[in-house]
Amino acid sequence: MDEINPKTWRATLIPHRSLSPKGFVILMSVIVGSNLTVGTFFYIIGAWPVVGFMGLDVVLIWWAFHANFVDARRAEHIEITPHELVLWRLADRKLSQEQRFARRWVRVELQEDRERELIGALYLRFRGKRTEIASFLGAQERLAFAQALKAALVNPHF
Repeated sequence: MDEINPKTWRATLIPHRSLSPKGFVILMSVIVGSNLTVGTFFYIIGAWPVVGFMGLDVVLIWWAFHANFVDARRAEHIEITPHELVLWRLADRKLSQEQRFARRWVRVELQEDRERELIGALYLRFRGKRTEIASFLGAQERLAFAQALKAALVNPHF
């Protein structure tokens, strides 16, 4: 795509996940091992129903991490050309939404509470409608991205 129009600004936003797949396997091994140890103790002393609840704990923890890893596979791609801003949203590695905005008329809005030093949602405003972007970024990352995006929209010479 760069060969067609080298005058583009691009950004790809992805959620940050601090736990790697290898770390997940290690963590789940520790949880399963500790639950087996404690569950065996309760089984031996005659409190065998506790074993089922400990197994339920393992299943619920695995399900929560699985949902987190599925959520981590989403992304937002933003491209600014001399005439338009294009937003692609991907969910689970599948293109789920594409929006195009006229570059000259799109505005970047960041909700801020300066008195309490809070940073809220980041929006693209076009024709009276707001589209939230970068919702999965941290507050300081949203602030830095908003500044970079505003600069890219203003600068006509990429």
